[in-house]
Amino acid sequence: MITFQLGDFVFQEMEIPESIPFGGQHLLSTKKLIGGARVVDALGPDPKPLEWSGTFFPTPDGQSALARALTLKQIFDAGKPVYLSWDSLYYQVLIANYDPDYRFGRIPYRISCVIIADLTAPVYQDFAPDADDLINGDLDTADTLSSSVGDSTLTGLMTTLKTAAAKVGTFVNAAKSEVNSVLQPLHAVSNQVLSLIGKVDSTLASVGVPGGVLPGVPAIANIAALTSQLSANSVQISLLRLKAVTGRMALNLGQINSSVRTITVPGGNLFDIAAHQYGDATAWTVIAQANGLTDPQLVGITQLTIPPFNGNTGGVLNS
Repeated sequence: MITFQLGDFVFQEMEIPESIPFGGQHLLSTKKLIGGARVVDALGPDPKPLEWSGTFFPTPDGQSALARALTLKQIFDAGKPVYLSWDSLYYQVLIANYDPDYRFGRIPYRISCVIIADLTAPVYQDFAPDADDLINGDLDTADTLSSSVGDSTLTGLMTTLKTAAAKVGTFVNAAKSEVNSVLQPLHAVSNQVLSLIGKVDSTLASVGVPGGVLPGVPAIANIAALTSQLSANSVQISLLRLKAVTGRMALNLGQINSSVRTITVPGGNLFDIAAHQYGDATAWTVIAQANGLTDPQLVGITQLTIPPFNGNTGGVLNS
C-alpha cells in the first residue's frame, strides 16, 4: 500500500484521496517582433497547487475523527513549509487552505497546498540527458542558426567552436582545461552575435515606419525598404535564438564538475547515480564519502550531496 504523508501526518484509509492532480504550466516570455514574428523563451515550470479531499473516521487505535482533523489543523495553523509525499512523488509545500466539515461520526475535509519545491527525483534511465546530450544538441542548433544568418565572421567562429568541441571526447566529467578550451571560442561566438544584433536593431530602427511603407516615397524605394526590413527581421529572430542557445551552452559548460550540487532520489543505489552523474559507476565512493554513507543501497526518499569528481578515487572508499 502506498504511504501518503504530509509532514508528520500519515493519512489512513478513507482519509486518502482517490486522485491528486499534479503538473502545471510553463512560464513563457514572448517577444513580439516587427512583421508578426515572435521569440518565445521557456522560463521554467510553474506547478499548480496540489488539492485533494477525503474523510476522517475513528481509527482502529481509538483516535476519533475530530482528533484526526485537529491534528492536521495544527500543521495548517503552524504556517510552515512541510514535505508531502506519496508513491515516488515528493514536494515541499505550504498548506494554503484546509476546510474540515464537522459531522457526527465523520469529518469530510478539503485541502490545498502551494508547491515551494518539486523534489521528485528524475527518472534517469529514460529521460534525463547528460552533458554530452545537452551541449552537443545545442551546438547543432547553434550551427544551424548561424548558417541562416549569413555572416562570414560568425560562420568562421562557429567552425572554430565545433573543432574545439570535437576534441573533447565526452563532456561528462570533463577536465577544467577541456571545458575552458570550448568556452573560449564560445565566448567569441557570443560576442559576434551581440555585435550583429546591434547592427540589425539599427537597420530596423532606420526604417522609421512599421512595414517600411512611407507616404510620398516612390514605390521602388518602399519595396527596397520593405525587403531590407523583412530580411533584417528574419536575421534578428535567428540571432536572438542563437544568443539564447550559446548562453545556455556557457551555463551548462560552467556546471560541469565545478560545484557541489544536491539531488533527491527515491531509493536506488549509488552505482547507478555515480554512473549518471560522473559517467563512472566506480565513483560511487565519492558520493558515499560526501554523504557519510558506507552502503551503496538507498532506501526511501534520500537527499544526496553530489561533489565535484576528479576521477582519481579508483572506486576505493577512504577511511
